[in-house]
Amino acid sequence: MRPLLTRWPLCRLLFLLFLASVSSLPLAALAQAAPEPAAASAAAPPAEAPPPRIGIVTMQPGSIFFERFGHDAIVVEDPVTGDATSYNFGYFDPSEPDFVGRFLRGEMMYYLVALPLDQDLSYYRDSGRGANLQWLDLSPEQARALAASLAERAKPENARYRYDYYTANCATMVRDAIDGALGGGLHSQLSGRSRGNTYRSESVRLASPAPWMWLGFDIGLGPFADQPLSRWQEAFVPMRLADALREVRNSDGRPLVQAEQELLPHRIAPEPAESARRWWPWLLCGLVLAAGVLALRRRRRLLAALALPLWLFCGIAGVLLAYLWGFSAHHAAWANRNLLQLSPLCLLLLPGAVTLLRARIPGAWFRWTLWAVALLSLLGLVLHWLTLQAQVNLQWIVLLLPLHVALAWTLGRRDPAVTHR
Repeated sequence: MRPLLTRWPLCRLLFLLFLASVSSLPLAALAQAAPEPAAASAAAPPAEAPPPRIGIVTMQPGSIFFERFGHDAIVVEDPVTGDATSYNFGYFDPSEPDFVGRFLRGEMMYYLVALPLDQDLSYYRDSGRGANLQWLDLSPEQARALAASLAERAKPENARYRYDYYTANCATMVRDAIDGALGGGLHSQLSGRSRGNTYRSESVRLASPAPWMWLGFDIGLGPFADQPLSRWQEAFVPMRLADALREVRNSDGRPLVQAEQELLPHRIAPEPAESARRWWPWLLCGLVLAAGVLALRRRRRLLAALALPLWLFCGIAGVLLAYLWGFSAHHAAWANRNLLQLSPLCLLLLPGAVTLLRARIPGAWFRWTLWAVALLSLLGLVLHWLTLQAQVNLQWIVLLLPLHVALAWTLGRRDPAVTHR
């Protein structure tokens, strides 16, 4: 057909010139009256390919500490071949230069990786973690635009992004991509609603199977982590995002989630349930410990031996909290008032503890430091009552304040009757 189409204009011109010479009609009129060639009408534009199918796959929490929060990814299924590609925002490279330093400073870089869905699911299948897929009801234009955007974003030069545990993680990147496809419709439907959860409550809940992990979250998070979250912010947890999508409408007013299916069964411990946090058991524990300190007030060497690991823990934790506040981008750890309970000043008490273990009496600096630590702890309680920006750390105050005061009262006095057994 291509040679015939390329010759047709010359044949048509010669034919028009012949008619003009015979009938003396104007050439322009003949050209206007000439019928369109049949070949031109046959050259219709090709039919547009069907749009891809878009879904969200949510992986349940695992047993390793970095799997506690679950995971998710966007699935794009080719409508012709049926091949499904998983766009996964959860990859990082521990071999990068200064990886540990970037982690401590809050400057970690993560990647978007595109890989076959079956390959992406193989790890979760082997580790016993469940996976569920939610197919989304998007318009053809929205589905094509989202698929194209993800393909462009997954290119090596575009794949890196600055990671944040709460505002830029695997779930929030999926959330933002869906919101972009809906023209902001996801944000508008979720931002004004809240269930009262906070970054702290969700972090402690999900980390609860690993005591050291929830302890680190609870101590290390500042007031930023205690603001009530909207459903939009709450979607930093993949399972919360999946729940929220079930309540969202698409651009035409229909439910956004068109269908759901289980890809993998969950064979390990389920996601921890929500539970209320009470402070009075912590107070009871603090009072019991303080009473024990007072009961041993005449045995300073034994008290020093018991207090030394406490002061070491408080001092190291305080230095770490001060670093996170003053020298890192972990804004969730800024202005952390647990610094008043876990004071770096406790490190200054260690030489005094060693002096007591040697059956000697420390200098006045030891007594002043003891009372300074106790007064800072008391200041934490006052700020908790008076502050407008609350931090949920009452449990740590009522646990450590009685202990700090009891140690200052027993070891911060010069009592000649005290024995050093």
